[in-house]
Amino acid sequence: TFPFASSESVPLPFPMGHGTTTLAFLFQGGVLAAADTRSSCSGLVACPAAQKILPIHSHLVGTTSGTSADCALWKRILSRELRLYQLRHGRRLSTGGAAKLLSHMLHPFKGTELCVAATLCGWDGGDFSGPGLFYVCSDGTRLEGKLFSVGSGSPYAYSILDQGVRWGLTVEEATSIAREAVYRATHRDAYSGNFVDIYHVTPNGWTRRTREDLKEEYYREKERRRLERERRGTTSSE
Repeated sequence: TFPFASSESVPLPFPMGHGTTTLAFLFQGGVLAAADTRSSCSGLVACPAAQKILPIHSHLVGTTSGTSADCALWKRILSRELRLYQLRHGRRLSTGGAAKLLSHMLHPFKGTELCVAATLCGWDGGDFSGPGLFYVCSDGTRLEGKLFSVGSGSPYAYSILDQGVRWGLTVEEATSIAREAVYRATHRDAYSGNFVDIYHVTPNGWTRRTREDLKEEYYREKERRRLERERRGTTSSE
């Protein structure tokens, strides 16, 4: 059964400011999702290695933004409902169907303290085979798109994604853009940081890249700038 929708909200003992950086986009190789790993509570880092991209089934993952406990709970509820659907009908529910189901389950909690913003990234089988990308919010909002970034660091991530994401990207290029977008966001947003997780969804299911410390991207950027300065110095001396 679902959580009781008419229960009264319990007031929080103190303001709980939180933020994150999550992103996902479509390209010719499938769907790529990336997120930082810093979990914050007010002005504190509650966990530097949180899991913000949650696998739902073999061909569907969800990026999560909002209250960590709420996101984990509704991920489990959605996973259960999708598994029951598969057992009853002998096939997986589409990514759009999963987004619609989650939206309908969350809508009764509109106006409460519930805080969930998820991006569902999946690959559909059957007659409508192909990648799917949907954004679902705890107020019942459901949007389909080709590129989403959610969280306090999303404006900085969009500055990289808008100029770099295109359909014809290779897997390596898409991974590099996603990693740089998260890095840029963590550089400017105090609520984002530590590591970057990247998931790739294809017709064969999802795969996860090795978690990478964002300071490695910092050193790569520093090296690129050094090489650029040396190249400019060589050109000017000639």
